[in-house]
Amino acid sequence: MNTSDAHTGPLSPGTHTFRADGVLQRYHVQGNGPVCVAHSGGPGISWDYLRMPALEEHLTMVYVEPIGTAEDSRLPSHPHGYTRERYSRALETLIEHLGAADIHLLGHSHGAFVAAYHALHRSGQLAGVVLYEGAPVTGPEHGAEAGRMVEAFAAKHAGHPGLPDVLAAFGAMSAISSDEQTLAVARGVLPSYFADYWGHAERLAPLRDALRAVYISGLAEDLKPDVIDDRAGLKDLRVPALVIGGRHDVICGPRWALELHELIPDSQLLMLENSGHMGHIEEPELFADTVRAFVLRNTAVRDNAV
Repeated sequence: MNTSDAHTGPLSPGTHTFRADGVLQRYHVQGNGPVCVAHSGGPGISWDYLRMPALEEHLTMVYVEPIGTAEDSRLPSHPHGYTRERYSRALETLIEHLGAADIHLLGHSHGAFVAAYHALHRSGQLAGVVLYEGAPVTGPEHGAEAGRMVEAFAAKHAGHPGLPDVLAAFGAMSAISSDEQTLAVARGVLPSYFADYWGHAERLAPLRDALRAVYISGLAEDLKPDVIDDRAGLKDLRVPALVIGGRHDVICGPRWALELHELIPDSQLLMLENSGHMGHIEEPELFADTVRAFVLRNTAVRDNAV
């Protein structure tokens, strides 16, 4: 047990650390109620942009700091080796460490890819999974769809003085090789991740300024890409699933939310009509109400089955 848990317990509010597989793992607990573990995106983006105060009113939110995002949690192979299998193993040890029943897993963006993998390979740990702004595939097909959505964003905002910087950040994305470049690109593309960033720039600027990021290559330890195609597996997924997409999302657009919903048996779909990639910020009440209802329903079903 981590010393910070010795007197407070692993689900007490605050920051916790423990060591597993030789790597330090850190997580943050807020709220009360059924447990929902939240895995942020990136890879390499710090966890805190994913804070969901509206959910913390009804659920115990456990915000994971994905391994590698802090200097003291890096793999020996850093910046390589952060595959979905490795992230899933870290989630496995975290969930065991929490010692709670009926845990739900919520993954956002890259975290949704991790959550899908965990639900496919370690489903016994989960009462339900929320795939928030994910997709069933990566690679050329996903890249082409993102390119189409970025073009639509550019056409919509043609002439806006901030548009060239956004497009330059997308152009720099494929050449990232350092923490500084990762952070610059994350902040640069952020306006396109909202349905109307520039209409709320004053309110959202602090979020942009607070973003933290480190370079994660996306390659396995042997430097091979961690290519994703979950289409076959998701057809047999038996974990209750909620799929959340944003109608204006450019990086994991509505096509993918619809496809995930179609692939996963008996899944629930929430399409946020006034959101991009950040629905928990853009439509927080609808987002929170839907996630809370999903978690409470699954928890009640499992309790009644015992």
